[in-house]
Amino acid sequence: MPRIMPFKGETMQKTIYLDNSATTPVFEVVALHMLDAMQNCYFNPSAAYGPAVKVERELQACRETLRKAAGAQGYEVIFTSGGTEANNLAILGVLERQRLLGTCCFSAVEHPAVREPMRAAEGLGHQVRMLPVDAQGVLDLERCAAMLDAGVSLISCMHVCNETGAVQPIEALAALRNQRCPSALLHVDGVQGFLRAPLSVGRIGVDLYTISGHKIHGPKGIGALLARKGIKLHPQLLGGGQEGGLRSGTENVPGILGLQTAAETLRAMPDLDQTLRSNKMRLLHRVMAGEPQTKINGPDPESPQAAPHILNLSLPGVRGEVLLHALEAVGVYVSTGSACSARKQRHGPALEAMGITGDRLEGAIRISLSPLNTSEEMGLAADAILAAHAQLKGFKRR
Repeated sequence: MPRIMPFKGETMQKTIYLDNSATTPVFEVVALHMLDAMQNCYFNPSAAYGPAVKVERELQACRETLRKAAGAQGYEVIFTSGGTEANNLAILGVLERQRLLGTCCFSAVEHPAVREPMRAAEGLGHQVRMLPVDAQGVLDLERCAAMLDAGVSLISCMHVCNETGAVQPIEALAALRNQRCPSALLHVDGVQGFLRAPLSVGRIGVDLYTISGHKIHGPKGIGALLARKGIKLHPQLLGGGQEGGLRSGTENVPGILGLQTAAETLRAMPDLDQTLRSNKMRLLHRVMAGEPQTKINGPDPESPQAAPHILNLSLPGVRGEVLLHALEAVGVYVSTGSACSARKQRHGPALEAMGITGDRLEGAIRISLSPLNTSEEMGLAADAILAAHAQLKGFKRR
């Protein structure tokens, strides 16, 4: 029987996990479906005999689930190893099919999975422009308009900011694209927004949309790129020509079926937005009551510009990294920003792009919820934050 928890040398304790923007625990139903797939649906979907053809049909059913969930009927669904690969395929896959060098734009708050491919595009000779955000971390459309012209061939913008929870005005950006550079393709990194913030990809006119399994209680190692039919992409992985020749490699059948189950489970949850937002506000109000000098980094948490599941706070007088470890000691897990940059720097690009500096920047922590969190946990986590802050704020770094 495989060991699940705890790790060797650790003791089991009650924990409150509030870092769901980094990754989410797999739903039990997802794990069970994946185990069944590994034991009974192990056939290669490229094979010609009956059981393999049945597996291929299962993969097609998952594609349709994702189309419906994203409002992307008629789009191609290309399975990838996750959000990073999907973003790379979207950005570099588009640019490598272009005959002429052009201009690419991305928002100032993008995840490294978009920033780094854009840097690579610049190295290939494309001009790259960074679209500004306002003090709440939301695209400044008036300033963006001046940067979008007929030479722009690709725009990339995240749906929900992984650091602050700011919901970007994708529909307004698409309209601005139609007006200023109608031939440009619009790519949206939907990793943090998919199924948690409403977006109809097809109706708005998004051309490419990225999904990641482990952000929605599915497994790691699986994601997808939804691409409007007719868009030409250059494959980033070469081999046997799977996924319509755009992503070679035998399909990760258990991962794909796990992704489908996770998406179906989230879609079936009643009042998901209300549950997440209610828990977020309960925690916030309790923290603010105990420490009124707490600053909110991002949009008004109750506004439509704020995602229901992400909250970024700066408590005065304590560095976020120190507070993180104090909370870890009592079994409460938060973060200081993007998990992909946590060990390289204490914060990601979003807060700096918003003009946040000094102690407020150094003191920022990110709290991100899931439907598995309870109202009781919000009160306990808020009390833990306040207790740790009260203990630490008297100590100053020399």
